[in-house]
Amino acid sequence: MKKLLIALPLALALSACDIVQQQLGIEDPNAKAAQVEAEGKAVGGACRHSGRAIEDCYAIYYWLPKAPVFAGWQEMDSYMRTNKIETIDPILPPPAAPGTRRKAAEIPASDKSAGKPDAASKKTEKK
Repeated sequence: MKKLLIALPLALALSACDIVQQQLGIEDPNAKAAQVEAEGKAVGGACRHSGRAIEDCYAIYYWLPKAPVFAGWQEMDSYMRTNKIETIDPILPPPAAPGTRRKAAEIPASDKSAGKPDAASKKTEKK
């Protein structure tokens, strides 16, 4: 009976390890590796489907390991050749390289001077 009283709470505590790990933000290394590999394959396949070169794909998605990206690219290439699927043009431009900032959209020259008086009108106002 005493063994049962000790074993029951221990079994409940051990069965909740996954829940506790999720709450604390502790990741399983095997699950993390599987997720990164799946993401790499998906990105590689998407790059091939959009007609991007593998080198461009490596440069754009620099944080993903190259092996799964290449595996996904190669699988999609084989699939597209087998089923005679054409590439599609990417709708969005590739993300900016790391360390670069996006500039604000430039305002056309006609809009820049719309709210400001030009130099000639400033001279006439002073007289």
